[in-house]
Amino acid sequence: MADSHSAASLRLPASVEVLPGNPVEGVIRPPGSKSLTNRALICAAFADGCSTLRGTLQSEDTKVMIDALRSIGVGITVSDGGKTVVVQGQVSEPSSGERSGGVSELQELYVANSGTTVRFLAAALTAFGGQFRLSGVERMHQRPIGDLIAALEMVVDGSIAAVSPEGCPPVDIRCRGWKGARLDVGGSVSSQYLSGLMMAAPLANPTQGNVLPMAESTTAGRPDSILIAVRGELVSRPYVDMTAQVMRSFGASVRLLEDGLEDDQSLVVAVERGGYWATSYEIEPDASAASYFWAAAAITGGSVTVEGLSRDAMQGDVRFCEVLMQMGCQVDYSDHSIRVTGRPMHGVDVDMNEISDTVQTLAVVALFADGPTRVRGVAHNRFKETDRIGDLARELRKLGSQIEEHEDGLTIYPLEKIADAKVGCSAVLETYHDHRMAMSLSLAGLRIPGVRILNPACTGKTYPEFFSDLETLIGRPHHWHACEKN
Repeated sequence: MADSHSAASLRLPASVEVLPGNPVEGVIRPPGSKSLTNRALICAAFADGCSTLRGTLQSEDTKVMIDALRSIGVGITVSDGGKTVVVQGQVSEPSSGERSGGVSELQELYVANSGTTVRFLAAALTAFGGQFRLSGVERMHQRPIGDLIAALEMVVDGSIAAVSPEGCPPVDIRCRGWKGARLDVGGSVSSQYLSGLMMAAPLANPTQGNVLPMAESTTAGRPDSILIAVRGELVSRPYVDMTAQVMRSFGASVRLLEDGLEDDQSLVVAVERGGYWATSYEIEPDASAASYFWAAAAITGGSVTVEGLSRDAMQGDVRFCEVLMQMGCQVDYSDHSIRVTGRPMHGVDVDMNEISDTVQTLAVVALFADGPTRVRGVAHNRFKETDRIGDLARELRKLGSQIEEHEDGLTIYPLEKIADAKVGCSAVLETYHDHRMAMSLSLAGLRIPGVRILNPACTGKTYPEFFSDLETLIGRPHHWHACEKN
């Protein structure tokens, strides 16, 4: 039953029940990576020429990015069911009036609840120059963006401000581009702040006579470089490496510097100005989405092969398989696929800072281990689409598990004496409009009868066909429930 935190206290929305059955066996190729798609869209939009992106993801987050880019003059054609996107880059120069940073009307750009869209565009549009307001849904206006705003305030020739309390969107931009070449950014809340600054840096063309001097140091790089220093901890580092690889594919020069740093620096990125080149770009299947299918094998003792990914994939979330291996599963890598075979599992103590989008997936897997699992290093998960520590703990407790919540993660104790097809907990689990809550929690139904997931349509944010693909993989239909009064 929904608790006092529930949005369904008076009425339950449509829900889905994944049914227990045989061990999951099969082969699947998830859709394209959201992270790669939205990074490639930014680079292609500001490139000189026409780029073709193949293997792109069609979802709410990528549609929001495409719509926002179209609204500022980027020509984008989508075909092949969303898997191919042609981008006519090089946005036309804003007029002198638009670049004035004055008080003319702001152009409204809608970002829904897409963190990549608001963070990447906020940075890129300040480097490009113009007057914009980036706003979204209520939850977006509760998600912090202050570290990014503070970094951009150091260089914008004009103003940028997050207008909601505590440094949250909407974001108002009135500027003529960047006037500086050195930035500091905090990395403890989201690596997307750094990624946004990195992708914006090639676009920077500082006002003549208003360029900040480069420091004389071994990290200063070439005189036409933008230097971005990360102060303190940097979470989700693999996503930064991914950003650099995408940028290089579009002709940018990016260097990640880790030697000779100041005491409070964890990384310095040197990016040369000069824009992007148009190109043809292939996008990998989404490794975060793949985690649900590898988890299905682990939970049921089956064997699932995910095609299109390898141990050397650009996306750090393929390392989720290494955690499953630590728990006792068998993992087989090939050049173009990864297979996970379920085995009796034990609990682990694991730092998931670099693969934090798979924490919810692992939490459900951990319910079926023979001992507790401690997840560390993911305090920043509280600032995602929902509080992915507190809200996750609340829902797992509904399944009968003991959960200890920590500042940087949680401890999951396994369910006792699960008897397939005999013990039904009839749990109704909230998703908090978070696509990863819906996809991960649904996997509990592979072993526990009666688990219902509310608002399954929220998976449209990154994986609209998730439940259809899961149904095909497991070889049996889900039970769908219409709206009903409590």
